[in-house]
Amino acid sequence: MTSSQQPRQLFFESQRLRLSAWAWGDEGAQPLVLVHGGRDHARSWDGIAEAFADDHYVVAPDLRGHGDSDWSPGSEYTTSQYAMDLLTLVERFERPVRVICHSFGGQVTFLAAGSYPARFDSIVAIEGRVPGLFEEPGPMTPARFREHVEQRRSLETRQVRRYPDLEAAITRVGEMNPRLSPEQARHIAEHAVREDGGELIWKFDNWSRPGVRRDEFTLAEMRGFIEAIACPVLYLVGSEAGVIRGMEGWVQGLAGVRSMTVEGAGHWVHHDQPERVIALAREHFGAG
Repeated sequence: MTSSQQPRQLFFESQRLRLSAWAWGDEGAQPLVLVHGGRDHARSWDGIAEAFADDHYVVAPDLRGHGDSDWSPGSEYTTSQYAMDLLTLVERFERPVRVICHSFGGQVTFLAAGSYPARFDSIVAIEGRVPGLFEEPGPMTPARFREHVEQRRSLETRQVRRYPDLEAAITRVGEMNPRLSPEQARHIAEHAVREDGGELIWKFDNWSRPGVRRDEFTLAEMRGFIEAIACPVLYLVGSEAGVIRGMEGWVQGLAGVRSMTVEGAGHWVHHDQPERVIALAREHFGAG
């Protein structure tokens, strides 16, 4: 049975930032936290949240620099900061939480769950990202630091993308993922934009983009965090994924991690095959 209730917005403080989250279901039920990826927002989880709201207390945060959450002062974003935000939210619950996370949200979850394994009951990672994908970051050199400085400074003059109306933003969302239904694209776009000077712009901070956001951990270090996770992890990969293709091979052999490919899905597996993701998550949580 799927809940038809509207989510409730709540706010919490983390590292002097006011962060937004959306909640479904009874607060006394098993907590389930939904962690979105980069340049996304909490309300893109609505369909998944509604499917679990009858027997879970579902909470989906807007990551810092995304959705209705504050932007980071000084435009500095690091993976560890996001993980601390997630832990601040998780600490609000009296029992270990279940998590469904996507893309960069997977990396954030891996750091948090590897550091505080007792606070996590079970994890479903959808194309969970790790830094560098398959190559260790090179050592910091003057030339590499210059590249970093120039990249960040270029954002100071970067013009945000503007849209004359919601329909134009919906079209752009559809271009990013052609598998989306018109209804899905509209819902995602409605919660992804805000008004600015009579036009619409995306809510996310450009300084939080991949490549600008700092990943402080190497592949070997991330493997150590995942190996420290005490709860079972289901790692889902879209059969037609592009940016994370082959990641299932990276997690093979990690204790407690089970990899599965979802047919007919790209990177946004939970949008492309939502019923399949819901069924696999329920099976995983039950087994855990």
